[in-house]
Amino acid sequence: MSDMSQPVFALAARSAIGLRRSGNEDSAITSANLIAVADGMGGHAGGEVASAIAIKELTKLIPISQSIHIDADSIEDLLAQAMVDIDLEIARVANDDPELRGMGTTLTALLLHEDRIALMHIGDSRAYRLRDGELEQLSLDHTVLQELIDQGKLTIAEANDHPQRSLLTQVLMGSGNLDPVLVVYERKAGDRYLLCSDGLSSVLNNKEIKSLLKKNKREDAVAALVDATYVNDAPDNVTVIVADIATDLTVETELHGASK
Repeated sequence: MSDMSQPVFALAARSAIGLRRSGNEDSAITSANLIAVADGMGGHAGGEVASAIAIKELTKLIPISQSIHIDADSIEDLLAQAMVDIDLEIARVANDDPELRGMGTTLTALLLHEDRIALMHIGDSRAYRLRDGELEQLSLDHTVLQELIDQGKLTIAEANDHPQRSLLTQVLMGSGNLDPVLVVYERKAGDRYLLCSDGLSSVLNNKEIKSLLKKNKREDAVAALVDATYVNDAPDNVTVIVADIATDLTVETELHGASK
């Protein structure tokens, strides 16, 4: 019998095509205990295929991760293995179809289990946490620019105008050699989480994101964030998931797909 007090994500989400794209290469999961955003890349619909593979493989974790017998180490192991499985499946599909070779995807996911929230991250899609009115970026972009910033060779202001700002150092593309971020956090009442593709974070700064994320209703926050990217010319697909913690398994989830 289910424990009705088991914490779950209360969600609002939306994926939009943007103003300069002909298709949507973003994919997402919105479930009671697992949320994720994947942003694909690669010609001939490769990005769309790669991000869909990531989400399909990750979805297999949902029933396993809801087990009451999983500890923090096991959660990290599950997520790490899922990352490997996704990479292998991308390699298999690309090998079968030469037109898909070179496709890849980012993946940023949050897994909720009892009093813990685990982050898995590779690429430049982002995870944020709003706690006590302060916004913290939980993920760190796997980009050349972020490495230069970390090394003190570039300031954040300089990075914003850099021609190689989107060049990734890590991505799931079937080549192995993965070094994903895997971190387990304690959940805290009142926390709000945001997952997004770089269609949001490349257009809005953290101050703007924080202001819009603080709206009372999750649905209003999602709408405001997506609308703000359109005001700024929405150069890319944009996917946004806003999640609060609830203890009601009947909480509705919403995912508004892009209209083409």
